[in-house]
Amino acid sequence: MLKTVVVPLLPRIEAFELGVACEVFGFDRSDDGLPTYDFTLIRGTPLPVTTRFGYSIDVPYDLDLLDTADLIIVPAGGTGVASPQDQSYVCGPDDDTWDLEPLFEKLRAAVERGARVASMCTGAFTLAAAGLLDGRPCTTHWKHAARLAEMYPAAKVDPDVLYVDDGAVLTSAGTAAGIDLCLHIVRTEQGAHVANTIARRMVVPPHRDGGQAQYVAMPLPECKSETLAPLLDWMTENLDRELPVAVLAEKAHMSARTFARRFTAETGTTPARWLRDQRVHAAQQLLENTDLPVDVIADRVGFGTAAVLRQHFLRARHTTPQAYRRTFRTEPVPVS
Repeated sequence: MLKTVVVPLLPRIEAFELGVACEVFGFDRSDDGLPTYDFTLIRGTPLPVTTRFGYSIDVPYDLDLLDTADLIIVPAGGTGVASPQDQSYVCGPDDDTWDLEPLFEKLRAAVERGARVASMCTGAFTLAAAGLLDGRPCTTHWKHAARLAEMYPAAKVDPDVLYVDDGAVLTSAGTAAGIDLCLHIVRTEQGAHVANTIARRMVVPPHRDGGQAQYVAMPLPECKSETLAPLLDWMTENLDRELPVAVLAEKAHMSARTFARRFTAETGTTPARWLRDQRVHAAQQLLENTDLPVDVIADRVGFGTAAVLRQHFLRARHTTPQAYRRTFRTEPVPVS
């Protein structure tokens, strides 16, 4: 169970990614009935912690706190000035060598004992230097992906995804992708309800598409159009119905051609794909939170049969409904 989260900070830390970790895991949301975490910031080296913008952060140097952490998050920064020539780590213009080996040992020990270690953006360089990315799929900011692959050829760097979950070791792409990774961690550990509630509080979607299927809930329906937003809500509430473009266009008081063009322009996808994605998302919720048979779930979300649900679920999530249920099963709730 995810309870203790520790974030080691290196000099020249990036404020945004650090803020993401603090917002997701350090904020008390017990008033929403959500779990709270034992969240701690520490120094990753004996050196003072400064941000890339010059201000300092006063936190203790206590690597022993990593010994009992369930999750260790390494934000971006610091390693952005790693030297490709000798793979050493330098701090600022004076090139003072950082002593990161004690941190590396703690990170390796954490993985060996079953804790999870995650990086955001260029934090992947720290994990790579510790040897944790050898032979593993991973990612970082697209701008630094080639450099990571060059410096650490044993790492399997994928520059096209928002994040990679390789079990004990997780990595995210740049900046806002850290939000995607943190919500993914919450979701895999504590379910979609907790992750979605945190996402709503942060005013972000629970999931963004990013080149490969990730086990995170689909985005909440959103649209900038005042005309289509109520329609999207109605579609979400009526997923079990046949919803051809002609019916939707009539409800939106548009011609079918105008509606299809407007829908794609304002949601970034077609009506058919939007419906399919929302139906898969609705199926996820029922698989996680109910004991309903798969064929009943398929009918409720508009796929009709278990075979059709399985086809679309496999394509969207790269797993079957039954396998998904075994992975993300929560306590059943009453379903009317």
